[in-house]
Amino acid sequence: MFTSKQRANLRSMASTMKPIMQVGKEGISENLLSSLSEALEARELIKLTLLPAAGEDGENLAENLADLLGAELVAVIGRKAIFYRRSSRENYPHILF
Repeated sequence: MFTSKQRANLRSMASTMKPIMQVGKEGISENLLSSLSEALEARELIKLTLLPAAGEDGENLAENLADLLGAELVAVIGRKAIFYRRSSRENYPHILF
């Protein structure tokens, strides 16, 4: 869990980011999960676009993705979702401590 200040900091950092991927009509697949997991390991903070064709409410889809990825859902703003997961790499400048 984040404090409100940490969540606000992550949201402000993500505001200038472009979404790295779209979740569409194919929904959540193993290939999507592995790609997102690699992106989280490399960046710690990612933004996704949740397309209406996914068939689920954006909030529910984002929560399911966060559970499957072992990530923290920072925010869902419209059809955009922001995720955070601390990288396991050492000697890496982590976003949060």
